[in-house]
Amino acid sequence: MDKLKVIFMGTPDFAVPSLAALLDKTEVICVVTQPDRPKGRGHKLQPPPVKIFAEENNLRVIQPPKVKARAVVDELAALHPDLIVVVAFGQILSQKILDIPRFGCINVHASLLPRWRGASPIQSSVLEGDSETGVTIQQMGEGLDTGCILSQRSIPIEPSDTGGSLFDKLARLGASLATETVDDILKGRISPVPQDEEKATYAKKIDKAMGRIDWTQSAVSIERQIRALDPWPSAYTYLDGKMLKVWKPVVGDAVGAPCGTVCDVGKETITVACKEGSLIIKEVQIEGKKRMSVRDFLLGYRLSEGAVLS
Repeated sequence: MDKLKVIFMGTPDFAVPSLAALLDKTEVICVVTQPDRPKGRGHKLQPPPVKIFAEENNLRVIQPPKVKARAVVDELAALHPDLIVVVAFGQILSQKILDIPRFGCINVHASLLPRWRGASPIQSSVLEGDSETGVTIQQMGEGLDTGCILSQRSIPIEPSDTGGSLFDKLARLGASLATETVDDILKGRISPVPQDEEKATYAKKIDKAMGRIDWTQSAVSIERQIRALDPWPSAYTYLDGKMLKVWKPVVGDAVGAPCGTVCDVGKETITVACKEGSLIIKEVQIEGKKRMSVRDFLLGYRLSEGAVLS
């Protein structure tokens, strides 16, 4: 049986495992990714991870500023793909693009749809204390993650999981499920299932402001915030007017102190009072320094009980 001719659309690290897996199962005839972006202090143009991988594997790459542009649509149509596979591409596809492949366009989404449609499904699952997450392969339509479910697989969210650790797990899971689903499409074994709109939830875009810790919240909600936003944009507070990023939190007992008060300074932990319970912190990064253990931080920074984080 001939391999499917696939156009792959993706941009960040999350998409690379799926592209790599599809190379073994399909004929990837083109990779579409976002334009190079300026990064770092020098604002030097940096290619997206998908482009780097594609060029290393001698794949054709195009980087349209607007994939909806007529010239781009015509270029994609001229390739006569059987299928378009989308993984965290970052642009919305027009109906004209969705209609190009004979098997349509499928999207690898990092949640158990219809829960957490939208931009930040991984972080949202941690923020809300979900017990599980997963990957959904869906048939793409014009709505935001509203298409029929083609396949789905779940994994538990462990108490130690962060946005970063789930990102890695789901990237690998997505790659595996994508190749299985593409094979099932080719063999006619897919039965699309409409999403239950009554169960739909939406994940808003993550920004740096979401990292600011409000110590009047419960220790449980702050602990989830810290894990969800690790490694980016990170949860933070202020100590003596300097930004202090915090990681590796553990929920502790109530301490009877005002919210945000440092109520215990141990050799390896700092305990902070919250509205409900307390938060025990194991790693920090003070403004201008690197991320480090609390033990190392306390070797160079005098912190006393009664200090207030704001």
